[in-house]
Amino acid sequence: MRQTTGIMDTQGFVMPEAVELDVPAADIGSRICSALIDLAITVVVLFAGIYLVSGTAILADQALLQALVTVAVIAALIAVPVTQETLLRGRTVGKLALGLRTVRDDAGPIGLRHAVIRALSLFVEVWLTGGVVAIIVAVSNARAKRLGDFLAGTYVVRDRVRLTLAAPPAGDPLLEDWARGADISRLPDSLTVAVRQVLSRSSSMTPEHHLALTRQLFSNVLEHVSPPPPEGAPALAVMGTVLAERRRRDLLRAGRHDELRARVLGPDPMAAGRGPAGADETVSPGLARSRGGSPGR
Repeated sequence: MRQTTGIMDTQGFVMPEAVELDVPAADIGSRICSALIDLAITVVVLFAGIYLVSGTAILADQALLQALVTVAVIAALIAVPVTQETLLRGRTVGKLALGLRTVRDDAGPIGLRHAVIRALSLFVEVWLTGGVVAIIVAVSNARAKRLGDFLAGTYVVRDRVRLTLAAPPAGDPLLEDWARGADISRLPDSLTVAVRQVLSRSSSMTPEHHLALTRQLFSNVLEHVSPPPPEGAPALAVMGTVLAERRRRDLLRAGRHDELRARVLGPDPMAAGRGPAGADETVSPGLARSRGGSPGR
């Protein structure tokens, strides 16, 4: 979990349980190692392409030979990395070896456009400058993003890391009837994440800081919840109950969606080998995007 400029400013991916997943970014060392593997493969492909072109065009004129060599260079330096990242969903041979993956800034999978932008930038950052520009830009930011990542809106994550979700907050039984009839659909994701963070990190905050954040968040929550909670209800109990109700509604909506899909499409043939729902309490970065949701309605 992470916040940037304030408790309401989040940039990670928000789960239905109001947890912001900040998929861990790859460090610059692992990125350099994966890049060296990819560069070695590119050099091999480049020389192999030039050798084949020279052999097939030995009797051709000089202009045709130069054109074929240019095509081979473009294919090795641009087409190879674009093809790998597109077909392997953000991975190359080097990234596969190091357990890395390129994702969008919102943790979603990249597409052809992102791969092309990254490859074109790679030609300038690495091949024309010997990697100096890429290293300087990477060490200047927390996510080790190179220039191509900034242009494409991507970053590289450790794909083999598994993230464990903390237990969701429990609601106050005395406030459950109020929460069931309250309208919480206007509660923003950013505010929900901030409330979850304060509720789960109370032990790591100073009492003064925790009290100030609680007051500010409680005031913000009241602006998005109607009707207001019973007079005199503790702020922490109200916020915890709101999050619990939000999660309950998300689960009910997901259950109705699954039931409707099963009724219309029939049983899923791919679900035979799966365990019971909820058996796995960890979330891998590759699955973060598919399990996201919107605020409770």
